[in-house]
Amino acid sequence: MANEETLLHLSDGTFEDEILKCDKPALVDCWAPWCGPCVTLGPIVEELAKEYGDRVKVAKLNVDENQDTAAKYGIRGIPTLLLFKAGKLEDTMVGLVSKDRLEDFVKKVL
Repeated sequence: MANEETLLHLSDGTFEDEILKCDKPALVDCWAPWCGPCVTLGPIVEELAKEYGDRVKVAKLNVDENQDTAAKYGIRGIPTLLLFKAGKLEDTMVGLVSKDRLEDFVKKVL
Protein backbone atom coordinates (compact mmCIF):
# COMPACT_ATOMS: atom_id res chain seq x y z
CA MET A 1 0.00 0.00 0.00
CA ALA A 2 1.22 3.50 -0.78
CA ASN A 3 2.38 5.61 2.10
CA GLU A 4 0.57 8.76 3.17
CA GLU A 5 3.12 10.99 1.41
CA THR A 6 2.27 9.59 -2.02
CA LEU A 7 -1.45 8.86 -1.67
CA LEU A 8 -3.57 11.44 0.07
CA HIS A 9 -7.09 10.82 1.37
CA LEU A 10 -9.23 13.89 0.78
CA SER A 11 -12.37 15.24 2.39
CA ASP A 12 -14.77 18.04 1.49
CA GLY A 13 -12.84 20.16 3.97
CA THR A 14 -9.34 19.48 2.58
CA PHE A 15 -10.10 19.36 -1.15
CA GLU A 16 -9.54 23.05 -1.89
CA ASP A 17 -6.23 23.36 -0.03
CA GLU A 18 -4.82 20.02 -1.18
CA ILE A 19 -5.96 20.04 -4.83
CA LEU A 20 -7.11 23.45 -6.01
CA LYS A 21 -4.22 25.29 -4.35
CA CYS A 22 -1.63 22.64 -5.20
CA ASP A 23 1.50 23.80 -7.02
CA LYS A 24 1.71 20.63 -9.12
CA PRO A 25 -0.82 18.67 -11.18
CA ALA A 26 -3.21 16.45 -9.25
CA LEU A 27 -5.10 13.23 -9.93
CA VAL A 28 -8.14 12.52 -7.76
CA ASP A 29 -9.63 9.03 -7.65
CA CYS A 30 -13.32 9.37 -6.70
CA TRP A 31 -14.42 6.04 -5.26
CA ALA A 32 -16.48 4.17 -2.67
CA PRO A 33 -15.60 1.00 -0.73
CA TRP A 34 -18.66 -0.92 -2.02
CA CYS A 35 -17.73 -0.28 -5.68
CA GLY A 36 -16.01 -3.33 -7.20
CA PRO A 37 -14.34 -1.48 -10.11
CA CYS A 38 -13.14 1.18 -7.61
CA VAL A 39 -11.50 -1.48 -5.45
CA THR A 40 -9.86 -2.98 -8.55
CA LEU A 41 -8.57 0.43 -9.66
CA GLY A 42 -7.17 1.28 -6.21
CA PRO A 43 -3.85 -0.61 -6.53
CA ILE A 44 -3.28 0.91 -9.99
CA VAL A 45 -3.76 4.41 -8.57
CA GLU A 46 -1.38 3.53 -5.71
CA GLU A 47 1.28 2.36 -8.20
CA LEU A 48 0.92 5.63 -10.08
CA ALA A 49 1.26 7.56 -6.82
CA LYS A 50 4.57 5.83 -6.17
CA GLU A 51 5.86 6.36 -9.70
CA TYR A 52 4.66 9.95 -10.25
CA GLY A 53 4.51 11.22 -6.66
CA ASP A 54 7.27 13.76 -7.21
CA ARG A 55 5.49 15.27 -10.23
CA VAL A 56 1.78 14.68 -9.56
CA LYS A 57 -0.22 14.75 -6.34
CA VAL A 58 -2.36 11.61 -6.26
CA ALA A 59 -5.37 11.51 -3.96
CA LYS A 60 -8.50 9.52 -3.22
CA LEU A 61 -11.93 10.93 -2.41
CA ASN A 62 -14.58 8.67 -0.88
CA VAL A 63 -17.75 10.00 -2.54
CA ASP A 64 -20.04 8.52 0.10
CA GLU A 65 -18.31 10.49 2.84
CA ASN A 66 -17.70 13.65 0.78
CA GLN A 67 -20.88 14.29 -1.15
CA ASP A 68 -20.39 18.07 -1.49
CA THR A 69 -17.22 17.70 -3.54
CA ALA A 70 -18.71 14.82 -5.55
CA ALA A 71 -21.74 16.98 -6.38
CA LYS A 72 -19.60 20.01 -7.26
CA TYR A 73 -17.77 17.99 -9.92
CA GLY A 74 -20.86 16.14 -11.15
CA ILE A 75 -19.70 12.68 -10.13
CA ARG A 76 -22.50 10.34 -11.24
CA GLY A 77 -20.62 7.11 -11.75
CA ILE A 78 -17.58 5.68 -10.03
CA PRO A 79 -14.73 5.23 -10.31
CA THR A 80 -14.23 8.72 -11.68
CA LEU A 81 -10.77 10.19 -12.08
CA LEU A 82 -10.37 13.96 -12.01
CA LEU A 83 -7.23 15.56 -13.43
CA PHE A 84 -6.27 19.05 -12.24
CA LYS A 85 -3.56 21.51 -13.23
CA ALA A 86 -3.08 24.90 -11.57
CA GLY A 87 -6.32 24.41 -9.64
CA LYS A 88 -8.39 23.90 -12.78
CA LEU A 89 -10.14 20.68 -13.79
CA GLU A 90 -8.41 19.62 -17.01
CA ASP A 91 -10.06 16.28 -17.73
CA THR A 92 -12.30 13.53 -16.35
CA MET A 93 -12.24 9.78 -16.90
CA VAL A 94 -15.02 7.45 -15.76
CA GLY A 95 -14.76 3.71 -15.27
CA LEU A 96 -12.13 1.06 -14.70
CA VAL A 97 -9.07 1.64 -16.89
CA SER A 98 -5.72 -0.05 -17.43
CA LYS A 99 -2.53 1.31 -15.93
CA ASP A 100 -1.30 2.30 -19.41
CA ARG A 101 -4.47 4.27 -20.11
CA LEU A 102 -4.27 5.94 -16.70
CA GLU A 103 -0.62 6.89 -17.31
CA ASP A 104 -1.56 8.45 -20.66
CA PHE A 105 -4.33 10.37 -18.87
CA VAL A 106 -1.90 11.75 -16.26
CA LYS A 107 0.73 12.66 -18.86
CA LYS A 108 -1.70 15.22 -20.33
CA VAL A 109 -0.80 17.62 -17.51
CA LEU A 110 2.95 16.96 -17.30
